Amino acid sequence: MADQEKPQETVPAPATQVKDQPEPETETAPATESLPEPASEAEAKPAPAAAAAPEAPEAPEEPEVATEVPNPPETQTAPESVPEPTKTIPEQPAEPAPESLPEASVAVAAAAAAEPAPEATTAAAEEEKEPKPEYITKTPALEQLFEKLPDILSSTGHDEMWGVSLKDFNDAPTVNVVMKFLRANDGNVKLAEEQLIKALQWRKQMDPLALVDSTSYDAAKFGGLGYLTTYPREGSGDLVVTWNLYGAVKNIDQTFGDMDEFVKWRVALMELAVRELKMDQATEVMDYNGEDPYRMIQVHDYLNVSFLRLNPNIRAATKKTIEVFSTAYPELLREKFFVNVPAIMGWMFAAIKLFVSANTTRKFHPISNGANLAREFPTLKDKFPKVYGGSGPDLEGSARTVSLEQEIVPEAEAVAAAAA
Repeated sequence: MADQEKPQETVPAPATQVKDQPEPETETAPATESLPEPASEAEAKPAPAAAAAPEAPEAPEEPEVATEVPNPPETQTAPESVPEPTKTIPEQPAEPAPESLPEASVAVAAAAAAEPAPEATTAAAEEEKEPKPEYITKTPALEQLFEKLPDILSSTGHDEMWGVSLKDFNDAPTVNVVMKFLRANDGNVKLAEEQLIKALQWRKQMDPLALVDSTSYDAAKFGGLGYLTTYPREGSGDLVVTWNLYGAVKNIDQTFGDMDEFVKWRVALMELAVRELKMDQATEVMDYNGEDPYRMIQVHDYLNVSFLRLNPNIRAATKKTIEVFSTAYPELLREKFFVNVPAIMGWMFAAIKLFVSANTTRKFHPISNGANLAREFPTLKDKFPKVYGGSGPDLEGSARTVSLEQEIVPEAEAVAAAAA
């Protein structure tokens, strides 16, 4: 009986608070609102029942609060507490403490329930992430390289490549640029990362866009040596061709004597061609194992160039140009034609095939007679210059080139040169 009477003693606790505070509803309302469990509703109902006995018998329907709600069938004191609620209130002055503990526990539980578990938060965040594009998921090496891209851009402090501002794998121009570096290194992520870093560092230092937009070159040194043509093709996109006419060099020492100046001129011509590829306007990502539409044709004309006595300046400038282009412009060349090459030099290209990859040699095409070049492009024969076997206009006057200017020679120097 002592165990059964203990629950009865805890019941009057709400009434005690009612006596001390004339408005019981304001005391019990916060407790009711802070309880998310169904039991909170059961505890909210007995508060007004302290003054109205008829509602007390409903307590047996809530077994979870049986220790706090009087059970008339099992106790003999419940009827006494109904007619004299005010007499039983002062008999339990120390019982409010047990009730405050459940309220504190409920408050903690409610706070915990309000904050989702870390696992649930992580899972929800994963669900909210957009799925990765197929061109990323089906090429693990490309995905790995993009994971490194933020650090690459941060370490180099430069994000521009061929007119494209590098972003993430949701940006088609960015994907096409990054893909070229990966393809150039046969899918090796580490090598592609290293080359991309070097290329970005070089562009930051060289500023090739400025070499095109705000730099002019000496016409006496570079006039007539480089051109750019763009030939529209039905259903295949434009064909971009750069022409390097080394046979048109007037003075070898002037043109190749300043190696840095020669490289800048050569880079400016290349950047002019890269713009014609319009990589920054791409709306679709190219297939990693498929056709690359963002490549150009290069024609090197060696008419009247002696291969037997190659000038050291030419050799040094050529070597430097190859180093720069192989690092900064990977996978931009579709094919390269060496025209007007003496037949005796055919052995040189045969030897090259022994030291370079098949992918590279497939791009090299030596042609001893430049007039046969147009045969390689039968659909564009009417557009190629006549000197190369076509029926189109000559390069000079019809093709584009970099900005050229005549060097202004001081009058005193001109007089001295004339007297000499």
